[in-house]
Amino acid sequence: MKFAAAVLCVMVGTTTLPSPSSAQDAAAGERLFRSRCAACHSVQSGQNRVGPHLAGIVGRQAGAVEGARYSPALRNLGTSWDSEALDRFLANPRAAVQGTTMNVGVPNAGDRADIVAYLRTLQALQN
Repeated sequence: MKFAAAVLCVMVGTTTLPSPSSAQDAAAGERLFRSRCAACHSVQSGQNRVGPHLAGIVGRQAGAVEGARYSPALRNLGTSWDSEALDRFLANPRAAVQGTTMNVGVPNAGDRADIVAYLRTLQALQN
């Protein structure tokens, strides 16, 4: 019985802790973000640029950042950003949301995954 409890603890611990590859993906994503996204998007809450700030983007309602300039299409999208929605949008913004003003996509799936991994780390910055 003690052995089963120990195995369960190890299994739960390994599924809730970030893996080393997740940390590397977020680090790579931060570098990609700085080179590809930071000219238009800040990661500091309340600091909008051409695009809205991305602090706390994961789980946030699309088009909901106060003071940001959104296209009507994005403002009325009616969805929250999760990893899958961000991946689709970053792959081809204008195909994902017809009428968006964002025209810069990230065609490489690995790069998108790294950027999304980085954006997920920004959750704590919003609160």
